[in-house]
Amino acid sequence: MIKKVVIDTNVLVSAAFLHPGSKPSKILELALSNKLEVYFSYAITAEYKTVLYRPKFKFNPETLDLWLECLTEKGHVFNPVSSTITFTDESDRKFYDTAKACGAYLITGNIKHYPDETFILTPTQFLALLEKNNNEVT
Repeated sequence: MIKKVVIDTNVLVSAAFLHPGSKPSKILELALSNKLEVYFSYAITAEYKTVLYRPKFKFNPETLDLWLECLTEKGHVFNPVSSTITFTDESDRKFYDTAKACGAYLITGNIKHYPDETFILTPTQFLALLEKNNNEVT
């Protein structure tokens, strides 16, 4: 069974560019090979672009363009109603609201930024869940 996911920006930065071969990288590979259903809102894609194109990362813009185009073409746009719970960092709300509204797992490296909910997992926790449920993770 394919899992629905919302991927926090920090996971994408780690996966695609800072730590090839890492658990976040494995999640990105699964998403790009259609083994995961990726959900995002327009606010999420705007953040992806804002963060990934920051000069401090020194990522190749052409590579970013192709990579983001591929991810968004394979993904599903979902624009949820904003929740009323309190966030220490308001920029995290869009990921939480999208995952909650579409019944997806939220995969984040900053789990402490979010409420304690069973659908919010670190990359390690998410991959362990896939293995436990005998889903393909290779």
